Amino acid sequence: MKAEAAAHPDDDGWLGDFHRGPAVFAVFCEMDGAHPLSPPEYRIECNDGAGPRVVCRFVDEPEGVPEWFGAWRGDDWCEWILKRALALVERPRNR
Repeated sequence: MKAEAAAHPDDDGWLGDFHRGPAVFAVFCEMDGAHPLSPPEYRIECNDGAGPRVVCRFVDEPEGVPEWFGAWRGDDWCEWILKRALALVERPRNR
């Protein structure tokens, strides 16, 4: 089951997804309220069977620091997740 199924159609900013073990991570470009002069903002959602929830937000700029939420702060998977998310920013699956 993909995290973007029914709840996240391709036209709502979904860039793609990837998985590790039972967890599916979906990456979205935030579209609502985006200012044209601001760097793009992205969110990563995780669905590990309990429904999708936001685990990280980040902006596409060199000095940007990702903001991790809840138990994901400092998790060993964070670097791997962010690397995969940035790859989807560079090459989205929805285009």
